[in-house]
Amino acid sequence: MIIRRGTLLIMFLLLVLTILAIDLPFEKVYNLRRLTDFPVLLPEGVGFQSKATFNPAAIKVNDEILLFYRAEDWTGYNAWNGTSSIGLARSTDGLNFTKEPDPIIKPELPYEIPGGCEDPRIVEIDGLYILTYTAYDGNQARLCLAYSSDLKEWVKVGPIIKNFRWSKSGAIVPKKINGKYYMYFGDSQIYLATSKDLKSWNVNPYPVLRPRPDKFDARLVEPGPPPLITSEGILLFYNSADYSGIYRVGAALFDAEKPSRLLKRTDTPLLEPELSWEKYGQVPNVVFVEGAVEHQGKLLLYYGAADVYVGVAAIDL
Repeated sequence: MIIRRGTLLIMFLLLVLTILAIDLPFEKVYNLRRLTDFPVLLPEGVGFQSKATFNPAAIKVNDEILLFYRAEDWTGYNAWNGTSSIGLARSTDGLNFTKEPDPIIKPELPYEIPGGCEDPRIVEIDGLYILTYTAYDGNQARLCLAYSSDLKEWVKVGPIIKNFRWSKSGAIVPKKINGKYYMYFGDSQIYLATSKDLKSWNVNPYPVLRPRPDKFDARLVEPGPPPLITSEGILLFYNSADYSGIYRVGAALFDAEKPSRLLKRTDTPLLEPELSWEKYGQVPNVVFVEGAVEHQGKLLLYYGAADVYVGVAAIDL
């Protein structure tokens, strides 16, 4: 039997997509349940994480789960807000974490001061760790990016969305599509941007996901963790709020070949504030997912609670 070169290439691409894809049918997202009724990260001490630890990015390296979390201190720029940095915590079981003593990314540049560096998401593509975060100068939020080859030394690219005055919440698809990086972003509606070099991003001016006036996501939607590639498409968990100010988690499925095309969307929330530490805090009634990893047969979703704590929920795979 003669197998031509083109056939081999197609077989190779299918194999790569199979390896990258996670086995999670869309309807199974409704099985999301808390893994514990207690926070897995809490504020502590008198330093950079003394006021709050919340809104974590997550990535798995070998058998270790790393959380890059937003940490807030008490040296804020007004009566309510502290200055935010990004800390790092490590775990082998997904529940018990050991924190690094110093922040991994801290506010240094004018557009990061005095508010700080907030709400990270992290993804690894071709051996490069890419972290998005929001820089806040007390007046304007800017979606920024940093990258690292070893998770120790980080290079800050700076603000990456030039034509939006206010930009947040960048969730990068964990593989290139047609040689480009794809990223969902936004904090009222969700947009899609593409880049060849992580520095210059082209934004589709039309939202790919909008609030729905009659649902749990009536007021706003914004991306959660970096999307997951499944056999059905690109699975994006997203955060939302209604007009009562309650933040809940939903999910949307996009076409893997055309990432702007919405295929499915959850009609009811997957996670909502129920426990006391999710209902009471700096911002009450908030669950806000930003990290997702596969671990021991489960998809673990890490979320911020009431802008103070970190919790974890899971879906069996």
